[in-house]
Amino acid sequence: MADLIRGEALAQDVWTWVKLPDSGEPVRKSAGKVVLFKLTGEPAAADDVIDRCEVPATGKVLIPLSVWLRRHEALAARMAAGEIGVWLDSHEEPAELADSLGGDLNRLPLIGVNFPKFIDGRGFSVGFILRNRYGYRNEMRALGDVLRDQMFFFRRTGFDAYLLRADQKPERCIAALKDFSTPYQTSTDGNVPVFRRRIGQKVPA
Repeated sequence: MADLIRGEALAQDVWTWVKLPDSGEPVRKSAGKVVLFKLTGEPAAADDVIDRCEVPATGKVLIPLSVWLRRHEALAARMAAGEIGVWLDSHEEPAELADSLGGDLNRLPLIGVNFPKFIDGRGFSVGFILRNRYGYRNEMRALGDVLRDQMFFFRRTGFDAYLLRADQKPERCIAALKDFSTPYQTSTDGNVPVFRRRIGQKVPA
């Protein structure tokens, strides 16, 4: 069973993560290698797969973006009651979610971002965009291949909750949030990076 970290502590997960059913399509290959990533803009799933996705009738549910875009009118009352969250896959655009909500992402209490593979880092950009371009302030949760070695970078790009892969030890992952005392890049967390801390260099307000 996967553990949930919220902030810097273990937390009870009251949300049901709803995933799309298996499409049954064969895995595509290129030059003898499995193609791991879909291109941005490619449909997340076929219409029949989206239609077959079962959303629990009660409780708090975290649903795929494609399902939300298809059914958001029917789910509007549940969203208003705080029972609907939406998760994006690594190839999906935050703009689609923002457009469906009239630009106000904060109507959602929870947005998840899926990291399907450790080597797929596009979710970090999705998180950064959600926080900085769209001003999302509520819980943003990392999903999927969520490992100890990524924790510091999840936090730096705006994530504040982490659904760990089942084999991860939560105490090690919590400690990893403080792996580095000084960042080398700017990001959404407001920490001043090393290159801005040179003696005599003015730090922008």
